[in-house]
Amino acid sequence: MLIGEVAKRSGVSARMLRHYESLGLVRPSGRTGSGYREYSAEDIRRIFHIESLRSLGLSLREIGRALDNPDFTPTALVGDLIRQTRDRIAAETELLTQLRRIHAADPAGWEDVLQVVALLQALRSKSADARQRAVLAAGDDITVPVEALVEAALSETEPNVAGALRWALARSDGDPLALLAQGLGSPMAEVRERAVQALFEMPGDEVTAHLRNALAHPDAVVRGYAALALGTRGVADAVPALIDMIVEGRNDTDAADALSVLASDTTTADHIATRLVDRLADDTTKAPARGRLTQALADIPGATAARALVELSHDEDRAVALTATYLLQLRNAG
Repeated sequence: MLIGEVAKRSGVSARMLRHYESLGLVRPSGRTGSGYREYSAEDIRRIFHIESLRSLGLSLREIGRALDNPDFTPTALVGDLIRQTRDRIAAETELLTQLRRIHAADPAGWEDVLQVVALLQALRSKSADARQRAVLAAGDDITVPVEALVEAALSETEPNVAGALRWALARSDGDPLALLAQGLGSPMAEVRERAVQALFEMPGDEVTAHLRNALAHPDAVVRGYAALALGTRGVADAVPALIDMIVEGRNDTDAADALSVLASDTTTADHIATRLVDRLADDTTKAPARGRLTQALADIPGATAARALVELSHDEDRAVALTATYLLQLRNAG
């Protein structure tokens, strides 16, 4: 079979077939009387083998080794190809993400594109100062892609930069809530904490709904931040979680402050005081926790809290009794 027919049947151009021949990959078995290359059935089979291996990403040199060396084993080479393919996919995915974020910024011209690219690069800088400057400088002239802000906020370890990112998210024109809610489901505890901290500082009723859902989160840190945020927003659903924080000694001072904010009306104040007294009376509540619960009654107004402090002033635990007595003195003095 002549080269033109081989090219037609195999889909490999005559030029490429000649290139294969120059590399020694394919050697036509014969020549016609006129000197034209003539390919045998075995030659054509080899061409198809070459194309099959090319489709896997092997170089022509690697293909030559694979076809000519009977001792050649593909395992290591295929493993390398897998790693190279993964790296290539990761690079292409990163590029796609970059392009999507630039598109989301809706640049008016190439100057805007360059500014967005510079901002995205600065957010990934190894310098915390550079990251913070990028966040604080953006927003007026450049629309910061909300996905980039959320990604940066969920990965930031420097407290000052993290605070700047949360500030930027809170004033962002985009909608970061769904992305932050996804962060709450991260397998990494530090990412979950950063996500709920960002939600903590976001305004709006939709945020409150996400925070309510977070009260049932299996991560105690997430539940705690959600409870603190809801407490400052006047959501009474946070009371049980806030009391748990006091018992466990996790941000107990902040939790007690949040309870005092919630206790702004008589009904809620009495409800909170009753819940605190119930935990004090629970046999499983240890001495240090009973002391913290007693202190939490200090800023809860109303008769229920007052009666509880009177009873606690005679408690068998001397530390609790002294704390309750002192709090009653302050209460009466006020």
